[in-house]
Amino acid sequence: MPVAQPRQLDGALLAARYAYMPNKLKYCGGDDNSELFAYAANRQSDNGLKELLAEFATMYPYLRLIADASRIADPFDYQVVEAYWLGNDLLKNVSLRGFYRYMADRQQLKKQLKPALAEKVFGKLNLGAKPHHSWHVLNIPKRTGYYPVEHTLATMDECRISWGRVKTGNLADQIAEKIIVDYRPLEFIDNKFILGESRDREVWLTADNQSFAPNLKAGDYVSIHWGWVCDILSEQQKNNLEKWTVHNLNLASL
Repeated sequence: MPVAQPRQLDGALLAARYAYMPNKLKYCGGDDNSELFAYAANRQSDNGLKELLAEFATMYPYLRLIADASRIADPFDYQVVEAYWLGNDLLKNVSLRGFYRYMADRQQLKKQLKPALAEKVFGKLNLGAKPHHSWHVLNIPKRTGYYPVEHTLATMDECRISWGRVKTGNLADQIAEKIIVDYRPLEFIDNKFILGESRDREVWLTADNQSFAPNLKAGDYVSIHWGWVCDILSEQQKNNLEKWTVHNLNLASL
């Protein structure tokens, strides 16, 4: 069955879809979850939304890095936001030197991590690391935001953007709160991070009868963040997300 093509949103709305659930869980961003949800669910965007998103201390600087490397003035340009959360060719514009300075100066990782761990993380930069969301989740062991604690395998799997293929659920009228998707979980086997075999997973689709991904059909690919369906993915977006996730899994296994 053909995969649905996503609606072309502006970048701030795209960012809101992925930022919503970690903000609801109070992991990052300001205390404006109801506003963030309303923007994303109603597909409305303005400067107020950008102000809310600029409070995300991890996401926003990454967007600025990608935008500056591509000479794009607006860090909420759609392609910039897509590059960070899903992956696209803009990531290639971020130089090794630029990424190193960002990690050292803006993220201040050399101060936050123990020397041996910092050396290991920075040593991966010349192996093809780029500012994709999965790089940060899979290769920075300590979670950022309001709870700077060590990641577990479970939190890494929830925090990365995963993808799933829709199998069941009341899709026509969007009444169902949850749907079943086929997805590959994160696993750690023989000292390597891998994507495991496909299995069923129940994920949240709606809250208060509103969804970020209306008109789903069986066979559609969706993106998932902390158990919440963020968007319908095109085949290219799904392939890019898988490509960069696997790339950063390989770096995490070094």
